[in-house]
Amino acid sequence: MKIKFAVVGCGHIGKRHAEMIGRNSESELVALVDTKPKNLLDVEKFGVPFYNSLTELLDANLDIDVINIATPNGFHSAHAIQCLDSGKHVVIEKPIALSKNDAENVIYKALNVHKHVFAVMQNRYSPPSIWIKDLIDSGKLGKIYIVQLNCYWNRDERYYTSDSWHGSKELDGGTLFTQFSHFIDILYWLFGDINNIKTKFNNFNHSTLTDFEDSGFITFDFIKNGGMGSVNYSTSVWNQNLESSMTIIAEQGSVKIGGQYMDKVEYCHIKDYIMPELNPTNPGNDYGAYKGSAQNHNYVIENVVDVIKGRTTITTNALEGLKVVEIIETIYQGM
Repeated sequence: MKIKFAVVGCGHIGKRHAEMIGRNSESELVALVDTKPKNLLDVEKFGVPFYNSLTELLDANLDIDVINIATPNGFHSAHAIQCLDSGKHVVIEKPIALSKNDAENVIYKALNVHKHVFAVMQNRYSPPSIWIKDLIDSGKLGKIYIVQLNCYWNRDERYYTSDSWHGSKELDGGTLFTQFSHFIDILYWLFGDINNIKTKFNNFNHSTLTDFEDSGFITFDFIKNGGMGSVNYSTSVWNQNLESSMTIIAEQGSVKIGGQYMDKVEYCHIKDYIMPELNPTNPGNDYGAYKGSAQNHNYVIENVVDVIKGRTTITTNALEGLKVVEIIETIYQGM
């Protein structure tokens, strides 16, 4: 039996979800939803019914198991609750909400209707991410001293267009929510929660494009195992992305993962350890002039199917999605 999916939001990411659903032999795309006219979205190729609102889709009473939410960030929690109320599992693109309170409301609803919430953090599936997770969990690095995360991307008027929700505080939420929440998730996944957060933000060249900062410095301590960390980020890089990198200085070695989307191991020197050969990383999402995170949505869909069929557990559950939102919200409270 195939798991039946609908996708709400037919932008670049929504169409990526639709494509990956179509490629999975155990899943089936049954509907698409977007507020824009169908002829402007290049979705005819999917060959499924198209609706102009989530309410219209739900009123159609189609046989749907899962609804994937790829709408603007500010709608994620409300759309998720509406889908859960209708008895559907939900897959929510990052972030699952723009506030801890809204994320908690999604989780509360899911618990009450006994449905799954899948938070999309596809960078966890990249071979360097899987490798460093295993390396840290094994204890081969010993005590973690310093972790530095650098995210330097380009987002300019080609991205923040006048007809886009990007750049709106209400719908976008901020640079950490839209551009770099994947990397906040990786930090939390690898090292746990943080405290003693100190911040510095600036809006260097986006004052006419966004309602929020384009650059920031963040320092913090790791609660669980000690050590300290920093996140330095900017979307003010001229013309094209520079890098997303993570450097780890530890008791028994040092590691750096770099590349545009943290997709390459650039340095590994660890006591009594030989670096294995990793599988190639999927290329980044191509948004015309822009690159995003790695294209691992196929693994997301595979995990959804496996969970619903009772074969495994959720890779990124709602509580983890909530924690990422909480960390970002706490960081922004320091502005």
